[in-house]
Amino acid sequence: MTANTDPRASQSRNIKLTVALILLFMTVIVAGFVYRIQQPRVMTVTEMKANGLYLLETPRNFGEIKLVDHHGKLFDRARFEGQWSLVFFGFTYCPDICPTTMSFLDQFMSDLEGTEAEDTQVVMVSVDPARDTVEKLAEYVPFFNADFVGVTGEFLDIHRFATALNTPFRKVPGQDENYLVDHSANVVLINPRGDYHGFFKTPLDQAKMKVTYRSARVLWDKAQ
Repeated sequence: MTANTDPRASQSRNIKLTVALILLFMTVIVAGFVYRIQQPRVMTVTEMKANGLYLLETPRNFGEIKLVDHHGKLFDRARFEGQWSLVFFGFTYCPDICPTTMSFLDQFMSDLEGTEAEDTQVVMVSVDPARDTVEKLAEYVPFFNADFVGVTGEFLDIHRFATALNTPFRKVPGQDENYLVDHSANVVLINPRGDYHGFFKTPLDQAKMKVTYRSARVLWDKAQ
């Protein structure tokens, strides 16, 4: 003998199931909305430019380089691949712009989180290789951040590298051994493919640089 099914109990179960599904759907929608509004808005290329980041329409291969880092190890193009790089051209005898920029980049790196912090390197390339030996850079660069990389090498090799990245420099004429070097204070951006991607124009601003850097990374990821 088959037991009779209570139609009211069946209807109640259906109603509860329907309500549960509706609540689940609403939870997913609300969670997605909250997630989206918490994510920083990705800036357009025009907005990034207005905030100091100039991106190349097509990232540029700057060719091969053969320099040396402050540990005495070869620093070539491969050292840029697989991570983002912020490159600053300066020198250890610089009285103002260089220490200010290096301190700025140290603060910038400390503000990055997660993947952004893990795959970003800061490289200071000396525009005064005659005085900035490996030993001198080994004293200077880690003072600002132990993870920063100092780079030196032959003058012509550095000059070609700087020219390829649109960061000119020249020794100030008419001075003794305590000479200064005029150089660009912009920070060059090199993408994980090892190509010249753009540059952050001075004056640098922590908040603007952080949001433009993040936007540049997102646009790059979308294009891959």
